[in-house]
Amino acid sequence: MKKLVVLSGSGISAESGLATFRGNDGLWDNYPVEDVASIEGWYRNPGLVIEFYNRLRAKLADIRPNQAHLDIAALEKDYDVTVVTQNVDDLHERAGSSRIIHLHGELTKVRPENRSGGVRDIGYGRIALGEKEHGAQLRPHIVWFGESVPEFEPAVEAVSKADILLIVGTSMQVYPAASLMYYADPKCRIFVVDPADVPTDGNSRIVHIKEKATTGVARFISMIQGKEA
Repeated sequence: MKKLVVLSGSGISAESGLATFRGNDGLWDNYPVEDVASIEGWYRNPGLVIEFYNRLRAKLADIRPNQAHLDIAALEKDYDVTVVTQNVDDLHERAGSSRIIHLHGELTKVRPENRSGGVRDIGYGRIALGEKEHGAQLRPHIVWFGESVPEFEPAVEAVSKADILLIVGTSMQVYPAASLMYYADPKCRIFVVDPADVPTDGNSRIVHIKEKATTGVARFISMIQGKEA
């Protein structure tokens, strides 16, 4: 069974109604990214950060996976699929994907800020400033700017073994995630689904499907299954 790795970003969840991580205005849901998605922002105002993610978590409860999520999950019938996502939502899980690497953490989980305890799932619930475990403030289980990316090495290993790499919904501008495609084997087939122009660095093996995630993933599937010339 061929190994297929999907590298997904916020664009795939945008069609479900979740705001993309960073727009041209440098905001995420009307907040400066530096205030709610950096370790410095957490140190400056943990109450703001906690409430931001509480609201995002509550919003996620009403969001549903879209056809792109569902189509990727269905690929497990014919391929050995690993999803490497930059997204913190749980839409790939709810769509049915079984092997998911979350590069930037998971919105539905929290942990003590000093890592004195483990990560736990709170679903779509809330945490509060002053709520502690093991003597430390609980914080979102999110990888912010200024922090290391613990799941990067497992992602590199998955990409390096891929026969097919699908990149969907990501501008490939946030590092280290943006470097993952360069770990693909020279024989790996690479497909990028993005309605905008994407930098390919002159790599002729990259097939650019210039469509949004839902229609682009469907077209990708037709291409790898030989249904489209």
